[in-house]
Formats: sequence, C-alpha cells, structure tokens
Amino acid sequence: MKFKTKTPHYEYLRKKWTGRHRTIQNKFWEKHGQSLKHLALGSLGGLMLISSPNKQQLPAPNLIVSHDGILKGYDQNVLLAQILSDRIPKEIRPLDSLEEQDIESILSRSFGFKVIAEIDGIRLNRNYGLIGGEQHLYRYPGDNLYAHADTASDFANYGSAGIAPGLGAWGYFAPTKQDFSEIDKQRERYYLAVQTFLAPGFAENLVKYRDFFKFRKMLIVNPSTGQAVVAVVGDAGPADWTGKHLGGSPEVMDALGLATGSRKGPVLYFFIDDPKNEVPLGPVKVKGEA
Repeated sequence: MKFKTKTPHYEYLRKKWTGRHRTIQNKFWEKHGQSLKHLALGSLGGLMLISSPNKQQLPAPNLIVSHDGILKGYDQNVLLAQILSDRIPKEIRPLDSLEEQDIESILSRSFGFKVIAEIDGIRLNRNYGLIGGEQHLYRYPGDNLYAHADTASDFANYGSAGIAPGLGAWGYFAPTKQDFSEIDKQRERYYLAVQTFLAPGFAENLVKYRDFFKFRKMLIVNPSTGQAVVAVVGDAGPADWTGKHLGGSPEVMDALGLATGSRKGPVLYFFIDDPKNEVPLGPVKVKGEA
C-alpha cells in the first residue's frame, strides 16, 4: 500500500494524544505504586482463598477492585508488574538459578502457557537484559517499507523506524512475494534480535543452535509496566559492545511501551515451550494469577 503523505494530519494528532496518554499512565504509576503493591498482594491472597472449597463465598471480580477506584481502566498486567518488582534484581544482570525458576513459574501461571529458560539443553546467556529498538526487516525480494503497512495508521506508528539495509540472520522470511504468508508477516512484525552467538555451547554446535533459534518463540515482558508480547527470534544481535542484550521490532517495542524516547529498557525474555504452535504472536494479557 502506498500513501500520499507519511504523516496525515489526523495521524499526527492521534500520535500526540497517544503520547499524552502514556505520560498520564506513567504519572499514575509513580503516584499510586505503593497502593498497587498492597492491592496486588491482597488480590493474590484472595485468589488463594478462591481455590479453597468455600470459593463461592468470594466473588472473584470484587477481589481486584480497590475501594477508591484506583484500578479503573487498568488490567492484570499492572498487578503483574508490581509482583515482579519484588522478584527481579535492582540492577540489570543475569538472573541466578533461583530467580530464574521463580520468574518462570510466575510468568507461566500468569499467561497460561509454559515459559522456560532452557529447551533441549539450549539456553541464552541471560534472561533479563536491556532491549533496544530495531528497524523493519526485508521479508522477501523486492519488499519495501511502504509494503509493511496495512493502513495509514500502521505507517504513522511504525514507518519512521525505517528498514534495515541488510537481511536478518536467516535471510528473507519468504523466498518470493508469492510465497509470503500470514505467518511470515507476523514473524517479521513481532521479531527479536537475540544474542544467539553468546549462548553457552553456540560455537561448538553452530548448525544445531542456528536451527534451534530460527523463529524460536519467546515471551518478552516489561517488568516496569507488565506489558508483554510473544515474538520470534528473527535476527542475531546486538553486538556485545553496544551495551544492549537484545533488540525488538518497532511493533514489539510498541507492545512493550518502549516505542518512544530512548526506545530501550529492561525486559525479561524466556522461551515458550509450544511444540503444537498454539500460542499466537503479538501483545498478550495476563490470564491467571501470578
């Protein structure tokens, strides 16, 4: 799809209002963080009671509503963020084994699918690190930036990120435009650049690791807000000297609430054990208790 202008007036205004909304959300969090912490802990206690034989006495919807209406318009991902704030280290560093197991359990229960740090003996060098924004990737020969957008709104949101001059680590997502499928489209839309080359055992098992990481499904969570997205490994990087530990497509960064400003921030990232390919790509909401 081609557009006569990259910044239609209504899209400009929409982006301005979106930015203002995010600023209000950040101020809300700063002002009410402690209240949310107490509420999250209270909600977890209530959810534990729900699992008892007397659960009919405790209607679930009332357990997560504060008396002063503080959570009106906010979802369970916000409560997840508060729970994670007490579990992750203050500094951005690799998790130790106990922290890793604890967070695996929290995320698996929260999202309703198995979240894990290691599959078939393969793991990344870390599961907590700094993500930075990446550009779009060429999906097939002849692809261009305009073709990535389905609508003017799509282009207004993500077109400014541009498109990388080179291909991803596994080349094109499809050999030709005719072979380009919806799956290929979603994989590029929600892709990660991960430091596969720093994974323990990578150098000794290059072919095995290359095949394992190609389009490997992962869960990425912004622990500051609880925003989360399911994505695939679509590229290798960034270089160790950059100080960043992984990169996210423009759509991934938007889903994490990191699409503006410096376009980077700390995130948790784990494999999803999904052998039947049942977990869809894209933003994901908390479904169960943390």
